[in-house]
Amino acid sequence: MVELSSIIKKPVKIYFTGGATAVLFGIRKSTIDVDIKFEPDESQMYEAIRMLKEKLDMNIELASPDNFIPPLPGWRERSVFIKKIMNLEFFHYDLSSQIISKVQRGWEQDLADGAGFLKLGVEKKNIMALFKSIKNDFVRYPTVNVEILEQKLIKFLC
Repeated sequence: MVELSSIIKKPVKIYFTGGATAVLFGIRKSTIDVDIKFEPDESQMYEAIRMLKEKLDMNIELASPDNFIPPLPGWRERSVFIKKIMNLEFFHYDLSSQIISKVQRGWEQDLADGAGFLKLGVEKKNIMALFKSIKNDFVRYPTVNVEILEQKLIKFLC
């Protein structure tokens, strides 16, 4: 975070997702990559990420729940603030969004992370309400069978 903030001169919000969130919350000990999303889409961020990947020998991926599921309403407001360093603000991407996208992918590590996020206090009933609010938006995600995802989510939350 410090390295990145020394490079970027414009205000940017950076959202950690996936394994990075799980590691920073102590849910697991390591991750093979750091998944991030940033706003606004600043060209200097891409160059900075490329440089940091080489300098720190680290795998940084541009990935977030909205690559797998429609964005949940209010995800920015529910994202968990980490810290501000110079012009950069760091957050954990909305945990409800992360849980739904992890259930959608269904990998063992994803489900373990999602269970860990629930232990942080994410309300199960809110997750289902948010999921129902985006069901019609899955038309833009043709590889996702929304009915199967809903059943998987119900099973995961029980």
